[in-house]
Amino acid sequence: MKDDQPAFPTNVNGAFGPTDGMTLRDYFAAKAMAAFIVAGGSGSILYSSLADQSYIAADVMMERRK
Repeated sequence: MKDDQPAFPTNVNGAFGPTDGMTLRDYFAAKAMAAFIVAGGSGSILYSSLADQSYIAADVMMERRK
């Protein structure tokens, strides 16, 4: 599977195709980031580090789909 698949493909004439917007990897990273924030409570958050960790989680999810 390609890493740049769309998160929300559209059905055009009976076939799903790419759309402009976020990729599936970006969608997974956003979901991971939200979960990390909720799990971390109200502590001090370094968002650049959190973003890195979110994309690492997204990459693992993308790999598991293969």
